Amino acid sequence: MRALYSYGAALIIVIIFGVWLGTGTFVQGGQGPGKGERPVISLINHNNDVASTDDKAAHEPTGGETVDPSLTIAQREAAAQTTTPVRAVEVTTFVAQAMPINVPLRGQTKAKATLTSMAETSGTIATVNVVKGQVVKTGDLLCTLDPETRQAAVTQAQAGLAQANANVAQAQADYDTNQSLIKTGAATPNSSRALGVALASAKASVASAQAAIDNATTELGRTKIVAKIDGVVQDPIATVGAAMAPAAGIATCATIVQLDPIVFAGAVPESRINYAKTGLSASVTTVTGETLQGKVTFVSSVADAVTRTFPAEIEMANPGNKVPAGLTATATINVGTAPAQLLPQSVLTLDDSGTMGVRAVDASNKVVFYPVTIVQDAREGMYVTGLPLKVDVITTGQEFVKPGDTVKAVQATSKVDSKPAAAATGAQQS
Repeated sequence: MRALYSYGAALIIVIIFGVWLGTGTFVQGGQGPGKGERPVISLINHNNDVASTDDKAAHEPTGGETVDPSLTIAQREAAAQTTTPVRAVEVTTFVAQAMPINVPLRGQTKAKATLTSMAETSGTIATVNVVKGQVVKTGDLLCTLDPETRQAAVTQAQAGLAQANANVAQAQADYDTNQSLIKTGAATPNSSRALGVALASAKASVASAQAAIDNATTELGRTKIVAKIDGVVQDPIATVGAAMAPAAGIATCATIVQLDPIVFAGAVPESRINYAKTGLSASVTTVTGETLQGKVTFVSSVADAVTRTFPAEIEMANPGNKVPAGLTATATINVGTAPAQLLPQSVLTLDDSGTMGVRAVDASNKVVFYPVTIVQDAREGMYVTGLPLKVDVITTGQEFVKPGDTVKAVQATSKVDSKPAAAATGAQQS
């Protein structure tokens, strides 16, 4: 009885499994939705057909395409490209206009010159004629030294000159008398030789006496120390009674700082060094709000080893010395104009080598990549140079095409302003 029960249960299971196989489906992958579904029973009855069908599907092109087996792989790819539909992209036409280019610099003001007025001879300071902060002009008296015996030396030299002139007069008279005697025969011709030598020596003595006067006068003049430039007196300043000894390095009378003209010292980024030239107009605004106009007078040919920037200077008129040295300031150098377009930032892209540029469409509907240089970052977009004067820039779809592709250019419905700003103040700085 137990064996009968077991056989009966097994028979029921076989019947159920058979019914399941008859009603189920087999799904073969890689055939697309619904195309790989077949009745499971067909795997039992037509095993060879399935295998042959799979092999055929693996070797036949999908989508009903027919491929000539005699074509090479390259020929098949070329044929596929010729049948590829042309992609449509949106373009906007941008026309270049002259845009002022300004290069901003940061730096500080500094004096045009700082000159230490020093004594040129030894002596004691007799008077100090200036005080700190005093404005002086070239030639103004700063300090005087005690003349001591220098005035006496001038008087002595003058007396020596007078004596030399008297000796010349006497020697000239003796020579002239001798010449008269020679003409009358009262003196021999060779008697004038000694008198001529005496006359020449007397004249040389005059020249020597004159040189002595010049030296004594110059030495006396060195007791007066005057300003060699216009400026403002600063420390250090000598005090009355101080001993001046130029040979020992002790000779400072006063220090003069020249503030008119004043100089702005800044640094040009290496990305803008091609724009900075001497003679360009510039505007400098200090941290105190003062604005001065000037010109670029110096641009270094060697970059700073640490900052990789190029030192530059701008010289400006500073009437009344109203701007002191050492103020933090910002300069804007007007480097001229350049044809530029205002592009939306979204159209900027990189090529395979990492160069920034834009993709555009040329007259033959080919995609072209143009490298660009950003000269100003504005709220409306980016001002760039490097594009043709008139160019159709791809504004939508640029990331789906590459240079050389043929596309269908469609003008964008929304216009983008391509006019540059009236004055580009604040060019991008690296």
